[in-house]
Amino acid sequence: MEIKYVIDTHIQADHVSGGRALAEKTGAQYCLHESADVDFNFTSLTDGQELDLGNVKIRVLHTPGHTPESICLLVTDKTRGPEPWFLLTGDTLFVGAIGRPDLPGRAEESAGHLYDSLKEKILRLPETLEIYPTHFSGSVCGAGMSGKPMSTLAFEKRWNPVLNLDRNSFIESVAGGLPQKPKETELILRTNQGRA
Repeated sequence: MEIKYVIDTHIQADHVSGGRALAEKTGAQYCLHESADVDFNFTSLTDGQELDLGNVKIRVLHTPGHTPESICLLVTDKTRGPEPWFLLTGDTLFVGAIGRPDLPGRAEESAGHLYDSLKEKILRLPETLEIYPTHFSGSVCGAGMSGKPMSTLAFEKRWNPVLNLDRNSFIESVAGGLPQKPKETELILRTNQGRA
């Protein structure tokens, strides 16, 4: 099989991404949301854009909050039916938690964007949807993550403690009490932005 796209859901701050190196090695397009603040060329993705991969279709959902350029990828297997099959949630939604909003700074403002992304983009999707986040328990990219690597949207709507909060309570809960940032956050971020 040919690798056509290498997609980072956002500019990582906890590890150096191998996305650009993989794209270069395979001849694939390296993709980020169009708002990504980086110093290298990449293929821009826009909200609602669809990538056709034969039997599989991927729709890009711009979900700012964890970072301004965060995206989720809604995947449909056209051989199984027209309804989406699963959602790659990046650091927007975890099993039992959501992504921390403070890594790029302005935690309260970013938490507000995260609330809007969840309510307007994610929680309106079919409840049967499987969700696959980037991290699970042990990561510093969120607080209270489960050790399970996947869930369903229905389960998260029922049991994820922050998804049923009103906007103000959500911002207060999410922007406060976060774990410490990784020690090398600034260096990692600059490296992934092409500025190290």
